[in-house]
Amino acid sequence: MTHQLKKENLPEHIAIIMDGNGRWAKAKKRPRLFGHNAGMKTLRKIVRASSDAGIKILTVYAFSTENWKRSQEEVDGLMNIAVEYFKKEVGELHQNNVKIQVIGDVDGLNSKVQKAAKNAMDMTADNTGLIFNVALNYGSRNEIVHAVKALIEQGVLPEEVTEKRLNEELYTKGLGDPDLLIRTGGESRLSNFMLWQTAYTELLFIDTYWPDFNKEAYYNLIEIYQKRNRRFGTA
Repeated sequence: MTHQLKKENLPEHIAIIMDGNGRWAKAKKRPRLFGHNAGMKTLRKIVRASSDAGIKILTVYAFSTENWKRSQEEVDGLMNIAVEYFKKEVGELHQNNVKIQVIGDVDGLNSKVQKAAKNAMDMTADNTGLIFNVALNYGSRNEIVHAVKALIEQGVLPEEVTEKRLNEELYTKGLGDPDLLIRTGGESRLSNFMLWQTAYTELLFIDTYWPDFNKEAYYNLIEIYQKRNRRFGTA
């Protein structure tokens, strides 16, 4: 079945918590990294579907500040997958006018990931299509603390602190807040992802594990969003 999304009320910015890779792999009696590799293939499809639909910004939660607590084998595997993704996908993304940005504490990543991410960002820096944000070593509380420290270092007085000033110090500066946040995998929480930015975001939680998520399911969720009446506290 081919989905044709209505252009009216299309979300400009979609955020996704890509959850369920490990449990998907466990259900198949395979290692967790097998699930993460499958998840990378899903990501490729969803980025393409976002670009095709005319979504302006896509932000995905790829690796959180809490994920360092996982086994060393899994962490190393995830870092290798990140490097592989940037190297393999950057050419096609560039051809499709996608602009890649990495948000989070990038300095805390290993040199291989930093290099691969920088190369991808440099290659696509001038592209004018979909802005694709990859959240790596990202934690929203850490992001807010980082922003507050930046304001203090600039000598900003308490009475000068505004939402606008704080927004300018976030990793997502210059980007609008997400209109829609999707979390796969059956959990109904934000897990320290974009806590400031999602104050009025529409949230959709689904049971499907990320490797099983597809364009059809994605567009169905966008259609649900399009039917919602966003009041932003006015009624």
